Amino acid sequence: MIKEVSFSYSVFSSIDDLSQDDKILMKESDRALQQAYAKYSGFNVGAALYLDNGKMMSANNQENMALPSSLCAERVLLYYCKANFPTLGVKKIAISVKSSIEIIDKPISPCGSCRQVMLEYERMQESNIEVLLKGQTGEVYLIKSVSDLLPLAFNTNAINRL
Repeated sequence: MIKEVSFSYSVFSSIDDLSQDDKILMKESDRALQQAYAKYSGFNVGAALYLDNGKMMSANNQENMALPSSLCAERVLLYYCKANFPTLGVKKIAISVKSSIEIIDKPISPCGSCRQVMLEYERMQESNIEVLLKGQTGEVYLIKSVSDLLPLAFNTNAINRL
C-alpha cells in the first residue's frame, strides 16, 4: 500500500501583495531578525506572531558558542508567549531569514524541532496557527496550518501526561 501526503499553500510574489495585517507582521519579523545573535552561523531568523487578543510579539534566534545551547527564533518567541500569556493562543506566525553568506531569495521552512513545538502549541489551543515564510527577497508563502509542515508528526498517548 502506498499513501500520499500533500498540502496546498498560497504564494505571494512579494511582501507588498500581503494583506495589511500580514504585511505588518512580516515587517516585524524582518525587524526582529536584524537583532538576532547569530555570530556563529551568520544565519539570522526573526519571528513575529499575533496572539488571540491581537497583540503582536517578536523574537529572534540566539546562538551560543556551545551550539547545542542555541535556540531558534520560533521557539524563543513561542516559549516567551506561553510563559507570559498562558491563556492566549497564537493566530499567525511570520518567519523571516537572512544570511551573511548569500542572499536568500526564497522562503525557508522552520527546522524540525521548531515544527514540532509549533505543532504542539497548535494542538494545545485546538485551532490552526497560520505560518508566513519569507527569505530576504522574493516570494512569501502562507501555510494555513502548522500541521501541513509536519504531516507525520510525533504524536502519541503513550507518554505519561501527569
